[in-house]
Amino acid sequence: MTLPHLNLPEYEHRIEVKEGKPRIFDPIRKKLVALTPEEWVRQNFIRFLIHEKNVPASLMAIEMSFKLHGMQKRSDIVVFSSETQALLIVECKSPDVRITQQVFDQIARYNMKLLVSYLVVTNGLDHFCCRIDLPNKTYHFLDDIPGYTSINKQ
Repeated sequence: MTLPHLNLPEYEHRIEVKEGKPRIFDPIRKKLVALTPEEWVRQNFIRFLIHEKNVPASLMAIEMSFKLHGMQKRSDIVVFSSETQALLIVECKSPDVRITQQVFDQIARYNMKLLVSYLVVTNGLDHFCCRIDLPNKTYHFLDDIPGYTSINKQ
C-alpha cells in the first residue's frame, strides 16, 4: 500500500500486515487498527497534535461514541482539559475527500452535543480550524491550529 504524502510533518509509525491487510498502531487506543486512507490522516494528525501542539496523549479520545438526537455518532479525535471538559473536535477525512460545507455541517452537529470552542477539519492536505463563540453563536476561522495551552485557557 502506497501511503499518500500529507501536509503534516513526517512521523514514525508502526505498520504491520495481518492476514494480508495493513494495520497501523494507534498510540491512544494502544492497538493496531485497519490502515485506511482516513486512518492514515487520523494517525498523522494525532502525532501532529502531540508533537507540534503539545496536546497530552492522555487527554485525547479517538472515535469517541456519543448519542445525538437518538442516533449513535463517533467523533474522530476529541481533546479534553485535565478537568475532562471537551475543548476541541477534529474530523478527519481521506486525502481524496474535499473539505466542503457538508463536512463542516457534520462536525457542527457533533458540537451540538460536545460544546467545544474549537473545531478542526482535515483531509491531511488541507486543515481548517475555527473558534466557536458558544454564547454568541458565532465562529471565525483561524490561520493556524492553536496549541494546547491556548485552547485550554477557557
